[in-house]
Amino acid sequence: MAQVPQRFFDALAVRTWCGLSLRALGRAREEIDAINVYPVADGDTGTNLYLTVESAVAAVEAVFAAHAVGAGEPGPGPGERPSLAETVGAMAHGALIGARGNSGTILAQLLRGLAQVLTADAEGARPDGEGARIGGEGAHTDGPGLRAALRHAAESARQAVAHPVEGTVLTVAAAAAEAADGAEGDCADVARAAYHGARAALAATPGQLPALERAGVVDAGGHGLVTVLAALVETFTGRAPEPLTVPHARVAHDPADPVGECPVDGGFLDGAFADDGDGSGGDGSGGPAFEVIYLLEAGDAAVARLRQRLDALGDSLVVVGGDGLWNVHVHVDDAGAAVEAGVEAGRPYRIRITHFGHGDAHTTRSERPPRERAQRAVVAVVPGEGLAGLYTEAGATTVLARPGEPPASGELVQAVRRAHAREVVLLPNDAELRHTAAAAAEQARTEGVRVALIPTRSAVQGIAALAVHEPGRRFDEDVVAMTSAAGATRYAEVAVAERQAWTTAGICQAGDVLGLIDGDVAVIGADVAEVAATVLDRMLAAGGELVTLVLGEEAPEAVAGRLEARVRQAYLAVDTVVYRGGRQGALLLVGVE
Repeated sequence: MAQVPQRFFDALAVRTWCGLSLRALGRAREEIDAINVYPVADGDTGTNLYLTVESAVAAVEAVFAAHAVGAGEPGPGPGERPSLAETVGAMAHGALIGARGNSGTILAQLLRGLAQVLTADAEGARPDGEGARIGGEGAHTDGPGLRAALRHAAESARQAVAHPVEGTVLTVAAAAAEAADGAEGDCADVARAAYHGARAALAATPGQLPALERAGVVDAGGHGLVTVLAALVETFTGRAPEPLTVPHARVAHDPADPVGECPVDGGFLDGAFADDGDGSGGDGSGGPAFEVIYLLEAGDAAVARLRQRLDALGDSLVVVGGDGLWNVHVHVDDAGAAVEAGVEAGRPYRIRITHFGHGDAHTTRSERPPRERAQRAVVAVVPGEGLAGLYTEAGATTVLARPGEPPASGELVQAVRRAHAREVVLLPNDAELRHTAAAAAEQARTEGVRVALIPTRSAVQGIAALAVHEPGRRFDEDVVAMTSAAGATRYAEVAVAERQAWTTAGICQAGDVLGLIDGDVAVIGADVAEVAATVLDRMLAAGGELVTLVLGEEAPEAVAGRLEARVRQAYLAVDTVVYRGGRQGALLLVGVE
């Protein structure tokens, strides 16, 4: 079905472009992964670009959803459609916090650079006078504004890379901006020019990088950018350009076999970075053993010092972001020193450390013995570090869902691949993740993995399911037993209201303590312990044999002791077990089996 073309670059056009980009990258993911050969053949560029855009799409959709439901909440609500500035800001922020690997990090900076110009355009603050300026919800930009945005995006991405190399996604982005500069007309004309300029530059990348020429492929990150620009053309014309046809690399890649042992995405990607003069990283013959990635809250001056520190520690350095939030990526031999440098600069979090392999950190897949698949594994989404440790000890492969940062379907697919099993039981542990988990399960099935999705709605239901998991019995029997255990566990949580809202228990105010039972607000109060005790009493009124309490890091220390004492005094036949969940969003999770 043909896409309805957008005339201007407004909020709806941003939403359309993000959605089309995600679908296009989904179709091209395997092909892009297959041609990822520089500086090593890790085969995950397409996957990481997809995950980055998926995070951007989720942020944009959240903004649209907030405006759509705003009128139904107490107090003044927003309009039905967000502004251009809000939408591109959400896109850039989503890409920044969800960026994966080198290519995803650079794409996040490209989107941020684009957003900076489009935001200024919408607010009438851009000094060059190009582009339309219409205030309010109708703010948009036109062809000249898009030209300026593409130019700034390419420049900001190049500035974010410590040692740029030609023949990579940076080259393709620059060519797209240069071609767009020569285009006259509306957004459709500019988008077409940028796409054709990028496509021509991509075709020339093998002549710029010997590794690409030897493999007979174009740059994988550049291919991903061309795919995103093709979606931009479709946004404004209603028709997608002819798809790229690229040769496959002469390097085999098993998508189910990750690099190293760490439960994160693989290391090197499209090779948009050079070595730092010491011969490491440029030709794939050697280099640092670890990839370190983290988000960082820090000021500009501290980040400038951090760049210098990390550049001296390793190579493949790229730091993107701004306004106090950054995404840091570097390859080093001393992962601890890279993290410590972030601690000195500000507050690093979502830290991912990937080991590039055993022995030579840059051994290619074809040189490594294949890892034998396990018969069965459990993959679970968990809301905090403490629960992640608990699930891991029980043998599960975990995906960490931090507050406000739900995992994308691609992250769940990667976790299934890390589990490296013929059969996988998937526990989303959140009602809102059911569709995301279903999409991941479907993708894993296309890769030959037998997947059963148990619709757990809370981590305490997942604990109950994991407790009866027996890998030795038949798959169907195991799934039935785990599903029954999860279904027999009522779940609740105690949290703090972030804003005024209508609930099933009445109107709550910001700062109120909420007790939710099976997903619905049942108690509104002012004291955490009192609300928790009321919730527990209501749950145990229907009976129960075991109470599971998972404490968040901000929960009062005395809460667990008071609840345990209450159970001992009032419910003699009921046992209680307490876990520390860490930074899990809710103050307290409660399960009653």
